[in-house]
Amino acid sequence: MSETMKQQIELTAADGHKFDAYMAGPAGKPRGGLVVIQEIFGVNPHIRSVCDGFAADGYLCVSPALFDRTERKVELGYDQAGIARGRELRSKVSWDEVMLDMAAAVEAASAAGKVGTVGYCWGGSVSFLCATRLPVQGAVVYYGGQIVPFKDETANAPLLMHFGEADKGIPLSDVDQIRKAQPQAAIHIYPADHGFNCDARGSFEPTSARIARDRTLDFFKQHIG
Repeated sequence: MSETMKQQIELTAADGHKFDAYMAGPAGKPRGGLVVIQEIFGVNPHIRSVCDGFAADGYLCVSPALFDRTERKVELGYDQAGIARGRELRSKVSWDEVMLDMAAAVEAASAAGKVGTVGYCWGGSVSFLCATRLPVQGAVVYYGGQIVPFKDETANAPLLMHFGEADKGIPLSDVDQIRKAQPQAAIHIYPADHGFNCDARGSFEPTSARIARDRTLDFFKQHIG
């Protein structure tokens, strides 16, 4: 693991909205840029640690605070209250607003060269939309549960997707629909539940998380640098 540099930055979307982002990168020249997309719990300690991990692997990481249009400095826990609050906040930002913010984050990450996105939970669905709507070179989806309404959009970048077979929120029938609509996407199913990558959640499944991360890194090495 290499030494990393970390800082809070401010980004501006095309409509003038200013919002926070967490940035982490390697001390030396980065391999490329990654936008790490939050769950419904905000850019919390877990998401920052995910950024730090990818930064240690050589990528300049930007994680935009996508709830800033509604409420700033949101960092929620993984209990029932956090879930309820996160869902409430998510309902107050539109997909179009989210994509404006994502476009600014992608632009910031592009300072490092090619850009990929990786998103978790709600962020997984956002990452899928980055592949269809933004100039990215690759997109990774972890258990994005809101992809089906957008599944027929044309992907302009390679897609890698991770789902858990025990995820009650994303039935395998949904995954099958996505597979049929995006036959070029690499889709993997794990013996795990929703949120299996997050070591702060009870559903954390370390073996599946490690395998999915290895696949994600291989994907980024191939498409981003």
